[in-house]
Amino acid sequence: MNKLLRSFKCAIAGIRVLIRDERNAKIHLAASVIVVVTGIVLNITRIEWCFISIAIALVLITEAINTAIEETVNYISKERKPQLGKIKDIAAGAVLIAAFFAVMIAALVFIPYFI
Repeated sequence: MNKLLRSFKCAIAGIRVLIRDERNAKIHLAASVIVVVTGIVLNITRIEWCFISIAIALVLITEAINTAIEETVNYISKERKPQLGKIKDIAAGAVLIAAFFAVMIAALVFIPYFI
């Protein structure tokens, strides 16, 4: 098996672990499905799909990075240390920023269809 195929298998395994083990990833994925179905029902434009897709990707990517950071910090130390807590808080904050941005994009795209 070549290196490229192996790296894809590892990446897919990582996505599976993220979705299987992380509650927030499941929440974000469910919200993404709702947004995609809403977009299909409302027949949003191609440019609106671009914005929605970027927002969804940003949230899922930051959730994956946050989880990787949390897992790394937990592996490094089982003790509660202020510096490690700060690292985890900053990573979680990045997800919150991405989620807020995604909600704003969804509102800008979908609200006009209901007015």
